[in-house]
Amino acid sequence: MPRSWARRTAQYCVPVPPDISALTALIRDIPDFPKPGIMFKDITPLLGDGPAWVATIEMLAALNDGGGVDRVVGIEARGFLVGAAVAFSLGVGFVPLRKPAKLPFHTTSVSYSLEYGTETLEMHTDAVRPGDRVLIVDDVLATGGTAAAAVQLVRGAGATVVGASFLLELTFLHGRVQLPGVPVSSLITY
Repeated sequence: MPRSWARRTAQYCVPVPPDISALTALIRDIPDFPKPGIMFKDITPLLGDGPAWVATIEMLAALNDGGGVDRVVGIEARGFLVGAAVAFSLGVGFVPLRKPAKLPFHTTSVSYSLEYGTETLEMHTDAVRPGDRVLIVDDVLATGGTAAAAVQLVRGAGATVVGASFLLELTFLHGRVQLPGVPVSSLITY
């Protein structure tokens, strides 16, 4: 049990779920969203359950506790929720990766394909520095295109990607294949 888990559990009297199934039960399926044929995994019930959310973040942080992380990168938009909370738990800085024209300073960008279209991610040019050890965090690993773009942005800035961590992984989409050489961890798999 990581030190931060014990401290937070004692301070807030947060019950630790007995296993991952307690968290999985809080994720609901939404059929045909955002388009027909997609089964969307809705994490908002998990976000709304304080004890389960704290336990989720502590478990995700524990997966990466020994990685010597300097910064956590979170991918717009739900990746901000998960990534910022993991960064807080690890005691490191947080870097948002955003869609075009959403960041106010100089940016670098990468365009990529995803399961239902094309997208672009941007990062401030000074968000990570050469030599930084960066953990990429998002809510879902699906086809891997978004995570691969994040890896490209971080490495392009001269930083090292020490891992990619996800709340959920849709294993049948084989997203890990898009992240060669990157240690991948997922809390819940489907």
